[in-house]
Amino acid sequence: MPSNPDRVKIAHRTLRQAIIEQALKAGTKLPEDEIGRHFSMSRTLVRTVLAKLQAQGLVDTYHKRTATVAQPSLEEARDAFAIRRALEREVMKAVIKRWSPAIEKLLREHVQEEEAAHAKGDVRLSTRLAGEFHLKLAELSGNALLERYLSELVSRCSLILAMYSRPHSSECAISEHSGLINALKKGDLASAEHLMDEHLSSVESRALIEDDLAKEPDIGSILSRFSSRATG
Repeated sequence: MPSNPDRVKIAHRTLRQAIIEQALKAGTKLPEDEIGRHFSMSRTLVRTVLAKLQAQGLVDTYHKRTATVAQPSLEEARDAFAIRRALEREVMKAVIKRWSPAIEKLLREHVQEEEAAHAKGDVRLSTRLAGEFHLKLAELSGNALLERYLSELVSRCSLILAMYSRPHSSECAISEHSGLINALKKGDLASAEHLMDEHLSSVESRALIEDDLAKEPDIGSILSRFSSRATG
């Protein structure tokens, strides 16, 4: 039986992936009892998980009401992307200063995962991996505070894309990520910042149409599917 901290970690990772991959859509209710039963957790621990997701902009909680998957407005989406651009430029500066063959290897391996997901036609996994590329860059910046703030914004932007994004080919994101790696390897900060701005503008431009809200999903079956990944 996993310890309480491990259960919180697994539950958080499971719910986060399910939200970002659109299995749990905006507005979906997240009953504490059902989440608690699935992960063998107390209500207190479930609320800890929901609080972490709320801090990342993925969940809305209300006093004495069931938590729901967040539904950011398009105005909030524009604000999120504006702040994210500024933070991503800081990440470019920090990563260039710390560049090494080990950093390049980690980033290239992640792009290979994106390519594999694209080859399988797994759009939802491709979307999640595209966001996680930016999380990996933030982690490699060596700045814990920058990593924390950007992690929250990337999660929020991933939800925004899940809600509003037009269909698109993940090949674009993969090629743009490869271009960023090449600029960072050369130590070309101006090009890296320019490529990042263009990349984020391209991503933001897809978040223009509202996704159709489906009927209320079966939370239990979704958590079962994503739990196997979170514990792997």
